[in-house]
Formats: sequence, structure tokens, C-alpha cells
Amino acid sequence: MRSEALLDVSTVGEFVPGYEASAWFGVGAPRNTPAEIIDKLNREINAALADPKIKARLADLGDTVLPGSPTDFGKLIADETEKWAKVVKFSGAKAS
Repeated sequence: MRSEALLDVSTVGEFVPGYEASAWFGVGAPRNTPAEIIDKLNREINAALADPKIKARLADLGDTVLPGSPTDFGKLIADETEKWAKVVKFSGAKAS
């Protein structure tokens, strides 16, 4: 996906089929945080991300806003962990 800040710049994936790499940031909370606190944090963070000034500033920094639910974020973490675990395994890299 092209960056909103660089719409005229082609992505590597447009030249190398199947190529994908990205970075993302999120907010986490301790495991036993009450659901009502998680829900409130999620609502407030999504509201902030929808604010035109914040959204514009993040776009200026080259970021794409991905608001969502705690479930969406958990799925993103699981999917990314699985994807990059395959890459590490394929590469043969070892922790030292």
C-alpha cells in the first residue's frame, strides 16, 4: 500500500511480487486490566486517531492510521508474529 505522504512513489511490492514489510505501533495494557478500562482506552485512542489534526500530523510523519478494536489488534499481533516467525525460520537466523 502506498504511503499517503508519497502517493506518487511506487512501493517495492509493485516491483517485487510478494514483497511485504511494514512497521506498526500500538498501545497495550497489562493482561488483567478490566474490560471496561480496555474499552475506554480503545474508544479514546480511536477518537484521537480520527481527529483531523492528529491524523494529518501522523500522515506528515509518513504513518497510516489503523483504528480498530482490541480484537483487531490481537489478530494483527498474532498474524505478524506468525509471518515473521516464518521469515526468521527460513533465514536460519539464531539468537546469540
